[in-house]
Amino acid sequence: MTRRIQVRTTIQLGALSCIIFLLVFILDNRFRVLPDAIHNALPAHHPGLVITDITLASCSSLNILSSCKLDPQKWHRVEKDLYLNKGWLNHAFVHIQRKRESELVETDRVILDVKVGRLDPTTSEKDQGAERWESRPGGIWLKRTSKRHASDSVKAVTAVDVLFGADAVEARPGWQILDQPVQLSNSGDNQAARLTVRHGPPVSIERPTPRVRDGKFKIMQVADLHLSTGIGVCRDAEPANHDGGKCDADIRTLEFLGSVLDSEKPDLVVLSGDQVNGETAPDAQSAVFKFAEMFIKRKIPFATIFGNHDDEGSLGRQALMQLTQSLPFSLSLPGPSSVEGVGNYYIDVLARGTSTYSPLTLYFLDTHGYSPDERQFRGYDWLKKSQIEWFKTTARNLRNSPSHKGYKHIRMEMAFIHIPLPEYRNEGDIVKGSGTLAEPPTAPGFNSRFKQALVDEGVLAVSCGHDHVNDYCSLAKSSESSQPELWMCYAGGSGFGGYGGYANVIEGGYHRRIRMFEFDMDEARIRTWKRLEYGEREKKVDEMIIAEGGKVVAP
Repeated sequence: MTRRIQVRTTIQLGALSCIIFLLVFILDNRFRVLPDAIHNALPAHHPGLVITDITLASCSSLNILSSCKLDPQKWHRVEKDLYLNKGWLNHAFVHIQRKRESELVETDRVILDVKVGRLDPTTSEKDQGAERWESRPGGIWLKRTSKRHASDSVKAVTAVDVLFGADAVEARPGWQILDQPVQLSNSGDNQAARLTVRHGPPVSIERPTPRVRDGKFKIMQVADLHLSTGIGVCRDAEPANHDGGKCDADIRTLEFLGSVLDSEKPDLVVLSGDQVNGETAPDAQSAVFKFAEMFIKRKIPFATIFGNHDDEGSLGRQALMQLTQSLPFSLSLPGPSSVEGVGNYYIDVLARGTSTYSPLTLYFLDTHGYSPDERQFRGYDWLKKSQIEWFKTTARNLRNSPSHKGYKHIRMEMAFIHIPLPEYRNEGDIVKGSGTLAEPPTAPGFNSRFKQALVDEGVLAVSCGHDHVNDYCSLAKSSESSQPELWMCYAGGSGFGGYGGYANVIEGGYHRRIRMFEFDMDEARIRTWKRLEYGEREKKVDEMIIAEGGKVVAP
């Protein structure tokens, strides 16, 4: 009898709890009776800022009364001139009003959707029903609501940004780029301003862990993409009459990149500098998103270093690295602040399965830009003492780490840089059949002896970019034993926004290319080849083995 009463009481208490929870939920949804601390812990709510209004402020040099900056107490300006600072007279900036969710009052209206166009979306699009859209300058239309808890919805707009170009893409999860450009006077389509918005809270991004699959690990090295803001202009496209002579640089470059990604299916993509063609990238962010989106949608991890052109656009090295590091599937890191340059880091590739041991280490170093001492050493900068010391210390510490010592088979190591080392100039070391020397290597005039540091620490190969039409590999040999000690390869330029040509040296002119490296962990073997944009597209060009049994070998 007592047991029956206990069961009945338990059921009644459970039912009462459900009723109370339901009542609280209904009251909170209507009147927000729960405190902010509880709201912030609930999945349906997201703390932070929501956007309550968007507008566009235009100004002209001919009108001294016009202003491109609204009241900063009410408005936040997106610091991108919609004319990309190219308007002789006109400038325009997007402004947003934003509030913390906890600070919203009855009169605030939260934005649920944004569109751009000449016509009211209610009349120009189907399935809009009786929803009211509010017009703003530049053809911007807002759908806003004053309903309580609208800010809790994943539909609420929580961030706004601007990208540029007819080919602009959004690489950040949770963001959506609008189809139509902002309507401006005297604005070309090539670099048209496009609004992009985020709905709901920011998406957390986890750094991927590169891992060996089926005993092998494949790296695609992409050098010198030279992407622009907008579709870009082709330089030295070969053959000249391809596609009737029409060539949009970034479109053709990314089509080539995509085709190799889909056929080779690499485990990691290394971008070895000059991804951004700074001179033609007044909005570098738009250029970065174009290459990053290619890897993100295919779920392929990627790592970047910088060349001498990346930071010649709207973003410096630190800002570029911060942007790239924030994206999904990015393994890029700025490196220690005490070491000169941005992008000195390493990646440990883990063994198959769930192993915590590493059979492969990849080093990335920033080769900077132009010589700091043109009078004595003309041309390009060199790897600095702090970088070389960092590399040597890191390599030695890793050798004694559990993840390296615990791997019982033969380990391998490789490095990537942008500007070639001075030793790339040794023509006697160039291996026949490995590629072409078409232009003099533009290595630094000062030799900081990084090549010897690579040899001392057991690195098997280093590969660079920079000189677009060189794609050979050199085999450095020991001065004492004449035994092979280090491979030094060029990737060859991949982008149509950078120079090519050299038809007087290369029969038929230079065709863009991408270099592949395949690491066989069972055999401790490295194999490399190239893939071409035109001609023998399916062929593994200049394929050769450069390491066997964990040792540098001649082909």
